[in-house]
Amino acid sequence: MSEARRGFLSGLGAYALWGVFPLYFPLLEPASSIEVLAHRIIWSLVIVLALLAVRRRWGRLRAVIVDRRRMVYLAVAATVISVNWGVFIWASTHDHVVDTSLGYFINPLVLIGLGVLLLGERLRPAQWVGLVIAAAAVVELTVELGRPPWVSLILAASFGTYGLMKKRAGVGAVEGLTVETLLLMPLALTYVVWLEGSGEGTLADGVGHALLLAGTGVVTALPLLLFGAAATRVPLSTLGLLQYVAPVMQFLLGVLVFDEAMSTGRWVGFGMVWIALLVITTESLVHGRRVSVAARRARLDPVGDAAGSVC
Repeated sequence: MSEARRGFLSGLGAYALWGVFPLYFPLLEPASSIEVLAHRIIWSLVIVLALLAVRRRWGRLRAVIVDRRRMVYLAVAATVISVNWGVFIWASTHDHVVDTSLGYFINPLVLIGLGVLLLGERLRPAQWVGLVIAAAAVVELTVELGRPPWVSLILAASFGTYGLMKKRAGVGAVEGLTVETLLLMPLALTYVVWLEGSGEGTLADGVGHALLLAGTGVVTALPLLLFGAAATRVPLSTLGLLQYVAPVMQFLLGVLVFDEAMSTGRWVGFGMVWIALLVITTESLVHGRRVSVAARRARLDPVGDAAGSVC
């Protein structure tokens, strides 16, 4: 199997696993969303520490921990990803799976907005069109629901901020998740110990339930490993297209499996978001191809390129 094909399948596997997440968390009842979140933090740390031990990457982890600038970014990342995980778990167990899909459909648009507001990036006309359509979709859904789509907006904003912090930190996926869960571990472990001590915890509700709680670490780490394998083997444009696999699957699960209602107004709002994504994705692919062609021409005709720069 070629490296490109292996990378594509790894990326597809990562986003497919993220897409079926809503099927996993209802299995953890009667554990509350906060209890599940705490266990996810604890067991994710166990898994990533094991991965670091196997790969012998302690030096990389140490280099991150002693870098104050990176630790600040990762502390913010840890905070927002805990919010993201908690809201996603709650939504998956309270009939808001369709809202989670909307959040991750909106996420690429949020990233573009953060790039403009915080990084000073300049948008091309088609990108502005996409953002305006997406903003109109949020307004339409707010009118339809009688309130802003808070679950979707919190998921999009938290994951967008998480992506920005990870970009600023510039650390590997495993090392980054290790630091993030280490920072969150004291609160998570204290909460679980308190729950079990007060008799309100569910860890002792049977071996099967305990294994499912521990499995939250596996389902967190496995997609990250697959994504890491894909990121080094396939172009970013391919990963950009694959990212829509997860929200599409979540949307289908919400409508077809969990039987969540989709009014006409909701369909209109989702349709507007999909149009915005289509506009931005198409423009991005076309722009990327133009840049690639221009770079290739420059490499093939260095003399002409130099002459043009002199003129």
